Amino acid sequence: MFFWIRYLLTPAGNRAYFRQLVNILGFVPRKMNLYLTALSHRSVREGTDQNNERLEYLGDAVLSGVVADYLFMRYPYKGEGYLTEMRSKMVNRQTLNDIAIKMGLKKVTLYNRSDNSLKVSQIFGNTLEALVGAIYLDIGYDRTKRWIFTRIITPHLFMEDLELLEINHKNKLYGWANKQGKTLEFETLEERMEKGRRLFRVGAVIDGSVIAEGMAYNKKDASQKAAQTAVEKLGIV
Repeated sequence: MFFWIRYLLTPAGNRAYFRQLVNILGFVPRKMNLYLTALSHRSVREGTDQNNERLEYLGDAVLSGVVADYLFMRYPYKGEGYLTEMRSKMVNRQTLNDIAIKMGLKKVTLYNRSDNSLKVSQIFGNTLEALVGAIYLDIGYDRTKRWIFTRIITPHLFMEDLELLEINHKNKLYGWANKQGKTLEFETLEERMEKGRRLFRVGAVIDGSVIAEGMAYNKKDASQKAAQTAVEKLGIV
């Protein structure tokens, strides 16, 4: 009975939306308001209590912890460096964005659809992290951990392929610069507050010239984005 009450009264406004969400989750949410917040991008809801940025922060921590535990148990003889690199491969923005789209999150994420840049951005990976945060608050850590295994790790993250994946674009760019006899640096070009969070714009600087830029809420991610853009621009394989 409670299922049908939630089904008919969902704030999303239509049954098809609720059905899509249940199909993605694999269970009926108990606290629908959490999921609507998790699925709301700041382009449609500016308030910190209405959009998914806080839940993204929480979900990122939960997901990273579950992945770290998984890797620790799967690779009992691997060192900290290897485990850290593998975790980065599993939870990097591009990987999570691809998984989110395959899961169908793009269809249920509430964002400004008239902004074409958002359609090809990585907001859906952020939404996936926010969804993990909502699930954690709704059904607890143990069930969230099982959900991550059954819905994210098992169907989407193939360890044999990830072991061969090169995602450290900074290392790749440093290697290229070294071979070419060029000087490579990453400089913070801008630092500002946006929606209560510190946003960084970092440039990949080769021989004194900025050849690519990246923006993120920490310098590490911003520099990786700048390096990725530089690698693609220079055609480094």
